[in-house]
Amino acid sequence: MTSPAATALTATFTQPLRGTDMVETFTVIRGELGAPHLSVLPVLGDRGPQAEPLARTSAMLDSLYADRQPHGWRITSVPGKDSRAARHVLHSDLNIMADVIGHESNVDRGPVLTSIVGPITLAAGVHAHNGEKLQSDHGARRELLQSWCSGVAEFIGDMARNTEGRGVVVHLDESELQRVLDGTIPTASGYRTLRAIGRQEVRNALTDAVAACRDAGAVEVAINTGRAEPRWARDIGADAAVVVPPSSSVHEWEPLAALVETGQKLWFPVVPVTGRAAIRDIVDVIARPWRDLGMAPDALLGSRVLPVAELERLTPPELPGALRRCTDVAGALTETCNNG
Repeated sequence: MTSPAATALTATFTQPLRGTDMVETFTVIRGELGAPHLSVLPVLGDRGPQAEPLARTSAMLDSLYADRQPHGWRITSVPGKDSRAARHVLHSDLNIMADVIGHESNVDRGPVLTSIVGPITLAAGVHAHNGEKLQSDHGARRELLQSWCSGVAEFIGDMARNTEGRGVVVHLDESELQRVLDGTIPTASGYRTLRAIGRQEVRNALTDAVAACRDAGAVEVAINTGRAEPRWARDIGADAAVVVPPSSSVHEWEPLAALVETGQKLWFPVVPVTGRAAIRDIVDVIARPWRDLGMAPDALLGSRVLPVAELERLTPPELPGALRRCTDVAGALTETCNNG
């Protein structure tokens, strides 16, 4: 059976949100991003450092833990109060998600998205036992990857059970990928940079990460590679690439068209949620260069539109309107693609 999302462009988001009330926030998200759109178990960093993305992903690790130090999060083999706090928040969020979904009266059986910091970006952001970035230690990187794959797989299984079988979509945040490849991640002191990690090691690690998500039951895996080439998504076996629409030349769309032709889907963070940009103008950011490139408009069906980064600055009362704007853009872009 064809998924409803495969016949339309749909809306979702991947950024952390402001606020501290998970029940209210997830209820709003379920209301505004019901199927065919993709609702999200959000990250609410205002609840404290234990709820921020690095801590949240570290709380998923198997047999490794994270504690707070003056220089940031340090990975250890012994649980402490910080790791327990982060794991408590994560498990509480899963329970809240189950409660909200369980009290719904509609028949929305669409999957739910979770954002997870990928193993490469995680290693660039956390610290080893000696205080240096974990990325600097080959053995520690390997141990972190194994722990990540095992722990994330368990989390996806838990999340799937708490959604009553609706399915889990995983967004991997690998926004530091290019800096890791370039060798420009700063050391803990900030005076030097860490040695680059080889492309083959990175490719193998990300391939393992995607496979772990898929083997755990994820119905779709998307990756944000930041400034790195979007073809990384295809090369590591992901289903979709998060890509900022090119603005300078239609020829910059050619690599994206090549991805679509090989079955990849594109997630476009294109919707400004503040200001007065017309829906038609936002649609044209994607539809016009796609058409000028000679691509079939309906090849974009199944892709997604996302808000731009300013979503993170909105207050909770502003969230429903922002998400509604995303679904409006998705609907208008779907109509454009179906009409050719």
